[in-house]
Amino acid sequence: MKASQFFVSTLKEAPADAEVVSHKLMMRAGMIKRLGAGIYNYMPMGLRVIRKVEAIIREEMVRAGAVELLMPVVQPAELWQETGRFDKMGPELMRVKDRHGRDFIIQPTSEEVMTDIARQELRSYKQLPKNFFHIQTKFRDERRPRFGIMRGREFTMKDAYSFDRDVATATVSYQNMYAAYQRIFERFGLQFRAVAADTGAIGGEASHEFQVIADTGEDAIVYCPSSEYAANIELAEALPLLAERAAASQALSKTATPGKSTCEDVAALLGLPLTQTVKSIVLAADELNEHGEVVKTTVWLLLLRGDHEMNEVKVGKLPGLKAGFRFATVSEIEAHFGSKPGYLGPIQLLKPVKVVADRTVALMSDFVCGANEADFHYTGANWGRDLPEPDLVADIRNVVAGDPSPDGQGVLAIQRGIEVGHVFLLGTKYSADMKATYLDENGKPQLMVMGCYGIGVTRILGAAIEQNHDDRGIIWPESIAPFRVVVCPIGMDRSEEVKAAAHKLHEDLLALGVDVLLDDRGERPGAMFADWELVGVPHRVVISDRGLKEGLVEYQGRRDAEARKLSLAEVLDLLTPKTA
Repeated sequence: MKASQFFVSTLKEAPADAEVVSHKLMMRAGMIKRLGAGIYNYMPMGLRVIRKVEAIIREEMVRAGAVELLMPVVQPAELWQETGRFDKMGPELMRVKDRHGRDFIIQPTSEEVMTDIARQELRSYKQLPKNFFHIQTKFRDERRPRFGIMRGREFTMKDAYSFDRDVATATVSYQNMYAAYQRIFERFGLQFRAVAADTGAIGGEASHEFQVIADTGEDAIVYCPSSEYAANIELAEALPLLAERAAASQALSKTATPGKSTCEDVAALLGLPLTQTVKSIVLAADELNEHGEVVKTTVWLLLLRGDHEMNEVKVGKLPGLKAGFRFATVSEIEAHFGSKPGYLGPIQLLKPVKVVADRTVALMSDFVCGANEADFHYTGANWGRDLPEPDLVADIRNVVAGDPSPDGQGVLAIQRGIEVGHVFLLGTKYSADMKATYLDENGKPQLMVMGCYGIGVTRILGAAIEQNHDDRGIIWPESIAPFRVVVCPIGMDRSEEVKAAAHKLHEDLLALGVDVLLDDRGERPGAMFADWELVGVPHRVVISDRGLKEGLVEYQGRRDAEARKLSLAEVLDLLTPKTA
């Protein structure tokens, strides 16, 4: 490829609305152009990266036994109504009507369509297992699209769906996909972690996220440096930080804490460690009738140590809160506690509430909590003596760095990550709703057990840049760079020797199967080098009259601090693809 025949469009400055590094650099490198809020044109430079990402994914999916098909972007609402997701999904699901008034959706995912194909085509146990995948455009009507392609409304994903006879064989399919994902991300050349995750809105029995490690990542990844344990913070188990409950050693005392409504302020006022305080979070769970009217509300009091934070995903799995919950209103709080928020506690309530204590709180003694009276807290509070044992003891908090690892192999650390892949063992969630069955050896219908496996194709670009960049621009891993090598001739319009050497090196590299670009635009060296450092091409070869007189060219890797002089033969040897 020659730059004069390609399309190179770089900017010195990023647009004002570009927020994160990947957004700024992709705009400056001419990889994307904004069309609308969260909607981008992928320009030729960016599309080359996308195609390389897709090629790696295809190769590994086929290697793992998956079969490619293609499902439509626009899907009939009837399928989504079968699973209930047409009504359950929020405004992120784009709903449209055709000219006949029939309902359709613009797909954010394709479980329903794939299950419909399976129930029509996979009729016998002899046809199982089967795994289908596609790479397709998706649309999610984000309320506030941001971060460029990292949280856009239109994006590209690879989806795969497995169908098996039972959980045992589905688990094998799941493990097969997990291994394929490991190979895919290794080939991308990205630092990543596979972490246990919550199944979320998709549902199912098991789930792992594939997270690209980046300081700018939205997700917190919990891992144990001395073992293989890794989980999303939503799922990471928080063990109790006390071995047992110590005997009470203080009397219960109502202590004035004027104007101190947070655990941090109370601890500072009383000269106590924050770990001796207990915070109160009040939730409400509404029971609805068939008309959607509230017929009963239960108020819940969650107790956490003062330095810990509530984990809403864990709370949402508690009996009584699985159907949903909200934070209690001020009027509900005052009716049950007789106090405004900031001074709430589990002692002397006006009305009964469901009390849930975090595992660590349940083992605390002589703790500080709200006195249900403005400007007062209790000190020396103890379970059993001053208040009843909690209705439920559960893990309801986020882990923090230094917590013991659930596998007993050390302590936990936390790093940031960007979710780019997710594998789910769905079970029969969709096959049951859509009656997707096969006939077993005895001719009896059985529900297919499903798995689904996604990779954010376009999101890979943003994640790779967030992980690999410097003050000069992008640093692409070789496997997904738009070009692997750029040849930069200096003064080729003035020197036939430079021109001939540049063209020959370009042709020789092409013959070796190297993805090379010859910059024949006639740009000044500084501008030319700045462009390719911004774009992030991994290898640069500079050809000049002075170098040719010495029989040398200048080579510089994108991560190298300085260029080095090599012969053309050495450059060819260095850049020739090496086979394993």
